[in-house]
Amino acid sequence: LKYAIIGGSFDPFHAGHLSIADAVLQNHIADRCIFVPTFQSPFKLQQGAPSSARVQMLLAAISADRRFTVDTCEVDRGGISYTIDTLRDITKRYGRCVLVIGDDLCAEFHEWRDAAEIAQISDICIAARSSPAPFIPYPHTLIHNGIVQVSSSELRELILKGGMWEQLVPPPVAQIIKSAGYYGYVKCGDNLGAAQVEVNHIQGIENSIRSILDEKRFIHSRNTALHCADIAEHFNIDAERAYIAGITHDACKRFSDDQMIQMAKKDGLPINKYEKEKPALLHGRAAAIFIQEEFGIDKNNDADIIEAVRYHTSGIENMCDIAKIVYICDKIEIGRKTVDQNLREIAFNYNKEHNSTEYNSTEHNSKEYSLDEIFEIVLNATNKYLEESGHVVYGLGCRMDGHKN
Repeated sequence: LKYAIIGGSFDPFHAGHLSIADAVLQNHIADRCIFVPTFQSPFKLQQGAPSSARVQMLLAAISADRRFTVDTCEVDRGGISYTIDTLRDITKRYGRCVLVIGDDLCAEFHEWRDAAEIAQISDICIAARSSPAPFIPYPHTLIHNGIVQVSSSELRELILKGGMWEQLVPPPVAQIIKSAGYYGYVKCGDNLGAAQVEVNHIQGIENSIRSILDEKRFIHSRNTALHCADIAEHFNIDAERAYIAGITHDACKRFSDDQMIQMAKKDGLPINKYEKEKPALLHGRAAAIFIQEEFGIDKNNDADIIEAVRYHTSGIENMCDIAKIVYICDKIEIGRKTVDQNLREIAFNYNKEHNSTEYNSTEHNSKEYSLDEIFEIVLNATNKYLEESGHVVYGLGCRMDGHKN
């Protein structure tokens, strides 16, 4: 996929941000937008909500929307981040990206740290925020987006003063602001917070997963789900079912050892000595039971989803296609910084027409792999990594009864 980076404080995320992202996609500048929230912007030394809250608002706003993702590299880095640092990080993992900036930043672009390198390693796209747009002395693309007359600072002021602001943010963002009392929001009378946001089945599952996982684990799960849907769609496999399996595969990661064991026991299989010594190994088995109990995933109609979640770490003989996809995507998820980029190129090689040879020039570029070939390559790479790291390889490619795949 071709990715576009939209950075900002997102304090809070609002309709103007969403309008620019929509325009980037509708004008076929990119296939998916990455929202990159700052920890601390070099341009805005004071912000209204902590970075964790701003990330949660972003994640809530894009729930189950495959057009968008969130990358927290700047929040993880801490301190002030510069665009060039973020680009160097992201291009290593995603490949060459489009950098989207507002035209209000063009006049000072030449003063940005390593501006020439920014223009060299990314494709610059300028979105309208004012008129006319200032000149920028580097190759760029202009998009004709509708200008939404709102800024985060204006929104914060409206919220503080009790003005009309709710229609300027996505409903899930308004719900979080009201529930937490961000930006000086004051609950009045019987108004106990934002109205319940109507969600579809997949959104409901994703929102529940977001509520029970820590931020990093949830972002990993969501990125895995996006990869699953992308690969499934390419191979004419049900993308929605693949997404559900991806978003739920780590649902029980935060369970205690006792909770993990008790939940896993419900599948009727024995707990072996490795699992007793390290109950975290049971998180796939536990999650397979959990999603049946919590989300109505049916063992008859949704056996492929259950199998994918249950065996996403251990593997199983004759895995179904969705199980293979979840196994692959969990291992090469874009946030994993130790993954050999060749594995991602192999898995996503069907999109090679979008890739820049500067960042994706490998011996694998000339071949498109089948799902089984991708699975075998990732499985072997995983086994090799574990063995070289001194881990005992148990379960990968095996049934729980020990029969080899």
